[in-house]
Amino acid sequence: MAYTVGQVAKAAGVTVRTLHHYDEISLLSPSGRTAAGYRRYDDADLERLQLIRYYRELGFPLEEIAAILDDPRVDPAAHLRRQHELLTGRIGKLQEMVAAIELAMEARRMNINLTPEERFEVFGDVDPDQYADEAERRWGGSEAYRESNRRVARYGKDDWLRNKAENEDWGRRFVAVMDSGVPADSAEAMALAEEHRQLISRWFYDCSYEIHTGLADMYLADERFTAHYEAIHPGLTAYLAEAIHANAISRA
Repeated sequence: MAYTVGQVAKAAGVTVRTLHHYDEISLLSPSGRTAAGYRRYDDADLERLQLIRYYRELGFPLEEIAAILDDPRVDPAAHLRRQHELLTGRIGKLQEMVAAIELAMEARRMNINLTPEERFEVFGDVDPDQYADEAERRWGGSEAYRESNRRVARYGKDDWLRNKAENEDWGRRFVAVMDSGVPADSAEAMALAEEHRQLISRWFYDCSYEIHTGLADMYLADERFTAHYEAIHPGLTAYLAEAIHANAISRA
């Protein structure tokens, strides 16, 4: 089939000007033209445009994309494998960043005595005080908030690194249980939901089952928490929330 430049732009989510530019630099030249000189793209052109967009999303400059796509030694399957490797690496980095964000949110207001270098080692590029004002508005009057502040004020770098390691270890094991196919109300999933509650209790405040189920509901309702758990594993937010509720019911 032949497509006009407007049809291709609309389907691919790019501008007509972008397609004109790609043609001018020979990155994506249409396979044909009408008698009047209008561009006509075929299915092979659309496949090439899709690859271009993938590489652009990964941060490649146009010149490098052209060199990659025009390399006769690389076939479409190899492009997909390369993109998969690049995306997997990016996902890993994003998961590390999101884990740091959750650590900051769990701790509420971080009255921590760390040097700038230690803060970077523990939290990376994430500012641990980013959500402090919001946390105080939402939970400032609660005993849990006050207890969390009292505890974190005593923590040093080693404490935060140990907390981070424990949460990452719990996350890996919870994903493994989810991937095994057992339901969220299984004994395995509920045991890890209970461990999640105990982690909060040990590090921040006494997390009752009522508070824990409230957190589970917040994970689903607050897009920031949802994004965190979905970045770890698609579908994890709902699975964790269900496991937390099931665990609370089983212990009532």
